[in-house]
Amino acid sequence: MTLTYETVDVFTDTAFGGNPLAVVFGAEGLSTEAMQRIAREFNYSETTFVLPPADPANTARVRIFSGKREMPFAGHPNVGTATVLAWRGEAFGRKLGDRLVFEEIAGPVPMAVRSEGGRPVGAMLTAPAAFSTGVEASVEEVAACIGVSPAEIRTDAHRPIVASGGLPFLVAELADRAALERSSPDTGAFGSAPTVVPHGAILCYVRTGGPNTGGVDEVDIRARMFAPIRNVAEDPATGSANVALMGLLASLRAAPGTLVRRIAQGVEMGRPSLLEGEADWADGKVTAIRIGGRCAPVMRGQLLAF
Repeated sequence: MTLTYETVDVFTDTAFGGNPLAVVFGAEGLSTEAMQRIAREFNYSETTFVLPPADPANTARVRIFSGKREMPFAGHPNVGTATVLAWRGEAFGRKLGDRLVFEEIAGPVPMAVRSEGGRPVGAMLTAPAAFSTGVEASVEEVAACIGVSPAEIRTDAHRPIVASGGLPFLVAELADRAALERSSPDTGAFGSAPTVVPHGAILCYVRTGGPNTGGVDEVDIRARMFAPIRNVAEDPATGSANVALMGLLASLRAAPGTLVRRIAQGVEMGRPSLLEGEADWADGKVTAIRIGGRCAPVMRGQLLAF
């Protein structure tokens, strides 16, 4: 068995920015335990394994592993894997077009490849699950987890709330960019906060004033994602968390059509990322959520031990 891999930085067009991802090929017959060991060795937030699809109408079966467990769905692994496959141009003996479908635990994940000048530059996913919201958290609970004062958490549009389009995240809006930049995860508070513990992750954000909101900033939203009890102190770009955010914003807007937002994440970490979000609203509900962005190639090689 020969296992090869490519690494790519996702949600950026510049190497060493965005969120890194390892994509492993040739893993047919590899055990789940071996895949977990490989993911732990890469030590990225996630590693994907590209396998033949169960349904030949789909592109591939994609298994996603963090350093600790297999994930039912995640954002940047899908965007990165789709882009790497598009660069290769084929999968399991079939030429690929600009529409892919990945089989994952959460269900089929449709992918749209983006190209410029005939070369793929990135991809956009459609979330596999219907948008939903869950319990609300107290501002005191969230403030303790991210190191800000309760007064710096906004509640006029929504209280801190669990939202999901495939994976659940607690979503909280902060008062201003200074509060966002000052945020820092407190692992002890995360571990004892009753609303946070079942999900383990908080996405905090501020609205800035970008091209889709009538402002002059490059982006419409600045965001940060903390999950220290998942072994991710901070993530530079979290597609699934921003799926949840886009669904929440569209549900608050509750207007027919497509909500479009440009989201910056990872700035404070020195790994700036740019995510493009879209959410459709029709018939009184969110009907589809999409997150995409560019990717930059970084490494290619072969695994010698597995």
